[in-house]
Amino acid sequence: MENTRTAPGAVDLALFVDLFDAHAADIVTRLNEEDADTAAAVLAHLPLERAIDTFDRPELSRAGALLQGQPAGRIGEILKGMADDRAADVLRELDGEDRSQLLRHVDFDSAWPLKRLLAYPEGTAGSLMSTEFVAVPAGYTVGETLRHIREVERSRETVYAIHVLDPETRALVRVVTLRQLITGEAGDAILDLAPEREPITVHADMDREDVARLISIHDLLSVPVVNAKGQVLGIVTVDDVIDAILAEGSEDVQKFGGVEGATEPYLTTGFAAMYRKRVGWLCALFIGEMLTASAMQHFEDELAKAVVLTLFIPLIMSSGGNSGSQATSLLIRALALGQIRLRDWWRVALREVPVGIALGASLGAIGLLRITAWQQFGIFDYGPHWQLIALTVGVGLIGIVTFGSLAGSMLPFLLKRLGFDPASASAPFVATLVDVTGLVIYFSVALLILRGTLL
Repeated sequence: MENTRTAPGAVDLALFVDLFDAHAADIVTRLNEEDADTAAAVLAHLPLERAIDTFDRPELSRAGALLQGQPAGRIGEILKGMADDRAADVLRELDGEDRSQLLRHVDFDSAWPLKRLLAYPEGTAGSLMSTEFVAVPAGYTVGETLRHIREVERSRETVYAIHVLDPETRALVRVVTLRQLITGEAGDAILDLAPEREPITVHADMDREDVARLISIHDLLSVPVVNAKGQVLGIVTVDDVIDAILAEGSEDVQKFGGVEGATEPYLTTGFAAMYRKRVGWLCALFIGEMLTASAMQHFEDELAKAVVLTLFIPLIMSSGGNSGSQATSLLIRALALGQIRLRDWWRVALREVPVGIALGASLGAIGLLRITAWQQFGIFDYGPHWQLIALTVGVGLIGIVTFGSLAGSMLPFLLKRLGFDPASASAPFVATLVDVTGLVIYFSVALLILRGTLL
């Protein structure tokens, strides 16, 4: 069913006047604060070039829905005027049927690169790349190259990198920067200005984090994406990488809190979407916490004999969860930055075990001092065997914090090995896991130390 409008809706005149001559970034900021109908109406009344500039900004939320709200005859012009990679991102926000409806407004030559970009999995170099780059044959001179740049610069993502291609195979031979180009004489061959080393390239299926790392290491403004024959499919620019990493960083932060990644601003996210993104994780964590109740039921007799042990359950559980969350956060960041690889899991384990023991011993010492102080100053009476209770808490904390650190550091490796996002090893997930095992460790230690006295 056709989802696009044939005429714009009513527009807020005061808002329209404010935005008519505003910078695209300011227009985006204001429209993100408005409801979808108002934002779509304003965009429909803006001059075409200003509307294209606005849609070209990755900060524009609900861009897919706003594009659907444009007059039918304007949709094709907007998509054609946008950068191909940004237009593909906007279309990717929509489902298949809505996407197809919008592509019908675009001529074949403009639709083809969009369909090709949409075929690449999200989060890969192929999905980020722009097909609008500067390329010249290897036989060109500096003068011919400069003339070509003047002719095509308005339709290219960037002109700071010139891709020199084999005239027969179209394979990438060298990459010449604009700075290198302008240092040559008009009659010089462009290959004479190119560095002797092979150009740095990526493949279309490379993860965007790896692309970002490569650009950062080599201090590049863009990197070409090539196929198996070395032919350039497109380029990934540094601004595209920054936008992508910021978006992924926001998703990772949300996942740390046990929330499904959301792309829309908080205030513009609808009730249904907000519920859907939170209920899954919350239910999963609740089911996991049920195991905590099962663990406590298993030690029901011990709890009945030594009720004083229950006083320290919140302390025990939170300490293990906190240590696990710390380890998880450190490892997820290290994996994202490429500081460690999957094969380094054993090295991480060997580091986390002694660190966990030391951290647990520190917390255990504080627990021992706290119980001793409360007993000696008469704040609370833990009974005749208070020294053994203090020892149980101290030893239990060592075991639980050590396990929490080890589990929290290994979960990102496990998830990455299984093909999941390591950020899914969020703090609530780690805390739930450690809660259950922490109780088992705590009561197992209590059985060893308190057997024959309280138990």
